[in-house]
Amino acid sequence: MVFTRSSLLGVIACPGAESITGDIISNLKSIYLKYYKKTADSLVSRYDYSREEVIRNINFVNEITSKKQQRPKDVTKYKAPAYQIPVKFTRFANGEVKSEIQTSVRDMDLYIVQDTANHYPIDINNDGSPCSLSVNDHLMVLFTTIDAAIGAGARSVTLVIPLYPYSRQHKKKGREALTAAWFGRTCERMGVSRIITLDIHSKAIENTFSSLHLENLHASYQIIRELSELVDLESDDLVVVSPDTGAVDRNKFFAGTLQKPLAMIYKERDYSRVSSTADENNITKMRLLGDVKGKNVFMADDMLGTGGTLIKAMEMLKSEGAEKIICAVSLPLFTGKAPESFEKAYNDGLFHRIIGTNSVFHTDVILDREWYVSACISELFARTISRVHHGNSLSSLLDNSKIISRHLSP
Repeated sequence: MVFTRSSLLGVIACPGAESITGDIISNLKSIYLKYYKKTADSLVSRYDYSREEVIRNINFVNEITSKKQQRPKDVTKYKAPAYQIPVKFTRFANGEVKSEIQTSVRDMDLYIVQDTANHYPIDINNDGSPCSLSVNDHLMVLFTTIDAAIGAGARSVTLVIPLYPYSRQHKKKGREALTAAWFGRTCERMGVSRIITLDIHSKAIENTFSSLHLENLHASYQIIRELSELVDLESDDLVVVSPDTGAVDRNKFFAGTLQKPLAMIYKERDYSRVSSTADENNITKMRLLGDVKGKNVFMADDMLGTGGTLIKAMEMLKSEGAEKIICAVSLPLFTGKAPESFEKAYNDGLFHRIIGTNSVFHTDVILDREWYVSACISELFARTISRVHHGNSLSSLLDNSKIISRHLSP
């Protein structure tokens, strides 16, 4: 770990992504402090220096080799860089947006964090007039920020987007656009070198890029950690259920890791109907392949929108004799009237808990619900950013089966 290089790492928070960006930066500082202490301890044991002398020498090298390194008041202590790059965002009356980077970023590796699913009012202009941004509004902010970073001389630009936009438009069924691929190629042409995302809807999206790297992280460890607080993972009464054929691989992973049986719900859909509420889904037929009678059920999916299909799956599982139902979603959007729909379903006894991640910003409207459990994935993104920045392997983060096994070991 070269500490002077950490001062060339900059993080930009787009409007609406301030919460997760703050968590990521906090974790980055903790990561570098841990490495700093580890390096100091190693040098103390190898050379005839005191710990104070080693730390003073490290700070000395950092200060003379990096103009962006913050000078510590106490040279015997480590001072982490600020990491966050100040950017002024402006939204004009006609809806146009502008991004202005407020400090030099020349030759820096920039990581732009964007929560494209944040639908809560955001005060972009800091004038007391918050407004809600659509996915397309968020993308325009992202594009102007990318262009500003490239124009300001950044060495590289990486997008940190927990929810990859338009990921459900990844295949054609007629005369329609492959918007998921178009978004990535647009970023690639603008100069973006890498996208870091979470549980992308289709792995095939990565095949559409020429040089851009896509790092697809998984929240399985964080979800299992929360699940272990809700049920006995060693109980024979636990069964994993895939809510549809598209989620089989995800739930097969959980079933294999937990060493539990796997069941599946087969659904037939009418894709001419677009779901706008939980009551208006496009499912025409459902069948359960497996046995859940008298069992506690765990279901995992990548995305929760209006929640209609998930609630219908819960109803079916209950009719088949399931006891406690726990669902996990990596990207909990809760669009439309989903919070009210799940509150009603919870009061009707359809499920026990829903585990979501902080990949999508939510207020107390969701976080204070008795049935909702939030799993934090900020450290996962911070570790990924640190390893990418220093050119280290991501294998253990992309395939976290080993760390899950250690967590499950008695």
